[in-house]
This record gives sequence, structure tokens and C-alpha cells, in this order.
Amino acid sequence: MKRLVKGFAVSLLGLSMLVGCTTQAPGTGDKAAGDKKEQITVGLAISTQSNPFFVTLKEGAEKAAQENNIKLVTVDAQDDPAKQISGIEDLIQRQVDVILVNPTDSAAVVSAIKSANHANIPVITVDRSAEGGEVVSHVASDNVEGGRMAAKYLLEKIGKQGNIVELEGIPGSSAARERGKGFHEIIDKEKGVKVVAKQPADFDRAKGMSVMENILQGNKDIKAVFAHNDEMALGALKAIQAAGLKDVVVVGFDATDDAVAAVKEGRMSATVAQKPELIGKQAVELAKKVANGEKVEKNVPVELELIKK
Repeated sequence: MKRLVKGFAVSLLGLSMLVGCTTQAPGTGDKAAGDKKEQITVGLAISTQSNPFFVTLKEGAEKAAQENNIKLVTVDAQDDPAKQISGIEDLIQRQVDVILVNPTDSAAVVSAIKSANHANIPVITVDRSAEGGEVVSHVASDNVEGGRMAAKYLLEKIGKQGNIVELEGIPGSSAARERGKGFHEIIDKEKGVKVVAKQPADFDRAKGMSVMENILQGNKDIKAVFAHNDEMALGALKAIQAAGLKDVVVVGFDATDDAVAAVKEGRMSATVAQKPELIGKQAVELAKKVANGEKVEKNVPVELELIKK
């Protein structure tokens, strides 16, 4: 009986060795440590897909991913900081090679970035910066300079005289903070102008219209409006037209298709072009370099342009 049991155990051992030897043929198994992956997987945690600017940014990223044989996995936060944190955690669980983050809230996203750091997944911020965590690079236009460009043009159009309304983006976002900073660096130096209202409209067209309607109820003596993005600018434009006001200078930011069309038609005065497709493209190309262990610049600027009729 003992011989039978012993013989059975030896047979099992031989079978397990045979299985171990035949499940991984030469060249078909896992690669040795240090070898480059055949395909890089990049996660894109985007703030929203309801804003045309970020739709275009994603399209630029997708095009670059296809050109570079990169698998792109996108999670949409729908402008919800908690949802974005959850999305980034999902990308970490998927063990992507690099995470591109377009923060909904620059402070709230820090915990998720630190989670990626802990998992040894490199993080690149896109368009908006983060207030903490380890970020290997930041791809964006200079929002502060864009705010200055908008202010200089606006002052020129109104002759440095009159009341101005400022529609702010999502509170806590770096884009809103930086665009406002650049704008006020120029505007606050002029004694002939006054910012009579400064309210957030969350980068949203419908909110831009409702906020502007409320502002106009208390003050119709408005010479100009600076909106931190085109969606709010287009919403404000509707409110201005509905109120029967004319010759109000409206300047937006992003150069979305709708905004550029409004500028060409003379309904909107100008918009600061940020080139979202190029931002998305450069972010993915940068992610490829990072995944392959190449050194990259800490900041990758994307040029700005003022679009006017």
C-alpha cells in the first residue's frame, strides 16, 4: 500500500513538472524584467466630455495613441472630483503604464495622484495642474498669459473705460485661478475700468447664461465681459442679446468651434486659442517617452493665439 501511494505521488510530481514545462513555449511567455512592452497602455482621466474643448483634447490624444500603437483608456469625471478620484483608482487597478490627468479640482485630485505614485505609475497633468503629488510633467498653455492677452484686447476695445463682468470657471481649478490672475494683472492697473461683477459659472454654457442674466438685472451698464472659457462666453452672449444690449465686448477662452464661428460672425469679440488637439497629442507622445524610461521636460508649453475678427 505504501509503495502504491509513493508511486502515485511520484506520478503527480512528474505530471506537474510536465505541465510547468509545456505552458510557456519559448518566446511566448512573460517578458523578462526590464524588457519594453509590446504595447503601452495610457490612462486618460479627463474632467468632462460635455465641454467641446475637452472633447477635442481627447480626440487629439486618441489620434496620437493610434499613430504610436498605444492603448488609451479614458475615464470621464463629468466635472465631479469624487468621480475623477474613483476613475484614477480604476486606472491604477488596471495597471496602466502612465496616467494623464486633466484635473476637475486641482486640490481634490492630489490624493489620487499620490495613490498612483504609491503604485509606481508616472503621472502627467494635462491643461490643468495639480496642487500636490509627484507629477513628472505638465502639458498646457500658459493660462496666466492667456488672461493677460484677453485683458489687453478687452481694454483696447473699450478704450480703457467702463464696467466689466468676469465669469469664472470651476472654483478650485487651476485654469480658473490662472486665467483670472493674468486678467487682473492687467485690468487692476487701469483706473478707468471697474469689475462690477465676478462670479463663477463653472465653465458651463447654461450657467454662463443664467449668471449673466442675474448680473444684468442689477446692472445693465456693462461695456465688456471676460469669461474664463468659451462655453460661459457663449452663454453670456445669449443673455446680453436677450436683454437687448448692443456693443458689449465679449471675450472667451479656448477657441472652440462655436466660439470661433461667433467671432467670425461678429457676435463675439475674441477668444484665446489654446489648441486642445495639440495638447492631447503632445501629452500622449510624452507618456510614451516616460513609459520607455526617457527623460522629459517638467513643463511642456503649448502656444496661445488670440482669435479676433
